[in-house]
Amino acid sequence: MVYTSAHILLKEKEKFEALFQYASMGILVINDKSEIVLANNFLLSQFGYTNIEELVGKKVDALIPSRYHHNHTKHLSNYSKKPERRPMGIGKDLYGIKKDGTEFPVEISLSHYGADEGSFAIAFISDITKRKEIENAVLEQKEQLADINLKIEELNNDLEQKVELRTQQLQETLVQLQDSKEELTKALSKEKELSDLKSRFVSMASHEFRTPLSTILSSASLVAKYTETVQQENRDKHIQRIKTSVNNLTDLLNEFLSIGKIEDGKITAHYTQFNIKEMLETVCAEMQNLVKPGQHIQYTHAGDAVVNLDPALLRNVILNLLSNAIKFSPENGIITISSATKQNEIVITVKDSGIGISKEDQEHLFERFFRGTNASNIQGTGLGLHIVSKYIELMDGQISYTSELEKGTEFIIKFTVL
Repeated sequence: MVYTSAHILLKEKEKFEALFQYASMGILVINDKSEIVLANNFLLSQFGYTNIEELVGKKVDALIPSRYHHNHTKHLSNYSKKPERRPMGIGKDLYGIKKDGTEFPVEISLSHYGADEGSFAIAFISDITKRKEIENAVLEQKEQLADINLKIEELNNDLEQKVELRTQQLQETLVQLQDSKEELTKALSKEKELSDLKSRFVSMASHEFRTPLSTILSSASLVAKYTETVQQENRDKHIQRIKTSVNNLTDLLNEFLSIGKIEDGKITAHYTQFNIKEMLETVCAEMQNLVKPGQHIQYTHAGDAVVNLDPALLRNVILNLLSNAIKFSPENGIITISSATKQNEIVITVKDSGIGISKEDQEHLFERFFRGTNASNIQGTGLGLHIVSKYIELMDGQISYTSELEKGTEFIIKFTVL
């Protein structure tokens, strides 16, 4: 049998329709006017429709909850300008709306093609309700774990009280057994065993809170002794020490709270357009008041100053990096910060002339509670860079660094502009 071109074309069309209609995921085709052109049977079932005619010619917004229409229109416009194969809504929750008004979570992959009739976008849509239910169950388990951790912390506090009581009992025993070396050694071993039960977190927190509290206590005591008017300068000095220590305590608490919020998913990026040059100039001016004698912060900017990022998260990132640069650099050191906007990229660098980071420590730099071996005598919790990396991750950015011992460190932050 000889097949004509029309017959072959018909057969190919039948194959395409079979693939299209019997696919195990929803497939939607829209034109450059955001109008629905085609939809397979699986998609009709997903969205509660029985007839393709109910959708053809309608705007794709008919399948999207109304509260997302504005952002979807903007994203679709951006996609039309630069179409490419990619997943849609990375890092964001996407939802579809059925004919009866029921919303359900979806996952969407986009593609495109051109024809004589114009340009078309193809969306492959999967219902991820089951996956979301599993994720919600995981979050619930995480909350339960947080409750368990709270109970463990309460038990740990109770343990500390027991340690204090046992230590007091031990001191009384030492008085009675001071002539017995064997009994004294046994008692000291018991004390050490109890003390070692404290977790790393409690030990670190206790140390970091003790230093500013001691400063506050000593300065408050000294302020009380300066009763004469001519001693106001001395009073001001100790009042400033108290304020600084309180600020340090506040910073510590904010770091602990930030870690908890990040792990619980309570911090998200809120994008808005703002002038990055003006913001960084303001931050540098604020931090210049906190530098060591002779230190100076130099800032430069290149390119367009208006960017679309989360200004609050970015401000916290820069404050943390500048604070570290000041803390780990010597007096009279220069700290440089730069920002530059290019066609598809925003780059920010913070460079100091400080003590640097060893090759061994660089492998653990962004881990929680990690502190460099050469920074043991410098105040800190080991949480700052971990929080910085998480904030940058929330804004879909990347952070890298170069460092050498005694020659300083440079952090490089990059954000891709779509």
